Amino acid sequence: MTYPLGLNLAGRAVLVVGGGPDAARRTRSLLAEGALVDLVAPDLHDTLRDLTSSPGLTWHERAFRPDDLDGARLVFLHVSDPGVRERVALAAEERRVLCVTDDAAPGPDRAAGTQAPVTQEPGTVALVGGGPGDPGLLTVRGRQLLADADVIVADRLGPTDLLPELARHARIIDVGKRAGYHKYTQDRINETLVEQAKLGLRVVRLKGGDPYVFGRGGEEVEFCRAHGVTTQVVPGVTSAISVPAAAGIPVTHRDMTHGFTVITAHQQLRHVPYMDGHTLILMMGVRGLERNAELLMAAGYPADTPVAVVERGWTPTQRTTVAQLDTIARVAREREVTAPAVIVVGRVGALAHESSAIPGPQGLAQEG
Repeated sequence: MTYPLGLNLAGRAVLVVGGGPDAARRTRSLLAEGALVDLVAPDLHDTLRDLTSSPGLTWHERAFRPDDLDGARLVFLHVSDPGVRERVALAAEERRVLCVTDDAAPGPDRAAGTQAPVTQEPGTVALVGGGPGDPGLLTVRGRQLLADADVIVADRLGPTDLLPELARHARIIDVGKRAGYHKYTQDRINETLVEQAKLGLRVVRLKGGDPYVFGRGGEEVEFCRAHGVTTQVVPGVTSAISVPAAAGIPVTHRDMTHGFTVITAHQQLRHVPYMDGHTLILMMGVRGLERNAELLMAAGYPADTPVAVVERGWTPTQRTTVAQLDTIARVAREREVTAPAVIVVGRVGALAHESSAIPGPQGLAQEG
């Protein structure tokens, strides 16, 4: 087994052996901590060569020698050659210097059945679904990728509060979109992913909810693959289901509803016919709530159909507003309902209650 430690390396001598992307990632994080880094490698990857002029870094352009460990408090080993790895590890053991190895080769702690997989290769992009916003709903694999990332391209609705703690050494590129404000267009986001990956970096695209549920994840994967960049996708807990759940609303419920439809409210709702015993979940529909309610009633939805609007799901300021379809727009306006919110149309909407899965103030308006 390995034992996790937190070390204060400010002003301490640390040795890094290796010149590839992994060594670059490690060196960047060590310099950010204020460590004094001796880097030993005959040649350097471009991303590491760019760091050689950094204060606190000394590059020794040659192969490892045992006396490189003299005075070092810690050594990080980022080479794939088994012979070099063994020499460094033995020399560190003799000098009682802690040696941290990467995942390039198996060791005694990586026996069959216990080996942890390499989460992401340099020069690739991982699309990570961040869930509805609560850091506790981010998957374990998502956390691993964020912790190892060099660059994180983050959306506004992802669990960005987690990044200072979990991804302390990654560069954060904020590409969050808001109504009427797109700092980065989707085309520019696609290009950014490819540009950063081609620098040999581990790139994580952190998205709210699930990357493939109204997240344009498919477009980003296609663009990366078209430009020769390998991708992986880590599913996330979609807000379409989890936000209603936080308000006590099951999107399916025996003897009440047997299916559900998820649709962006930007689309033509007149093409969504009413079905008894079916739940309709609207995403991004707060601004057009009055018009959407009219369209649904014109499509056959009864005026007294329960509607629940759940704002800011899975946050301490979560709030739920419930009313009939014909009055929900007025009630929401009176309560100053704002995005982000998930709208649930159907019988199960009436099941919303103040008891929820998260702490914090809850509000509930009932009408009809």
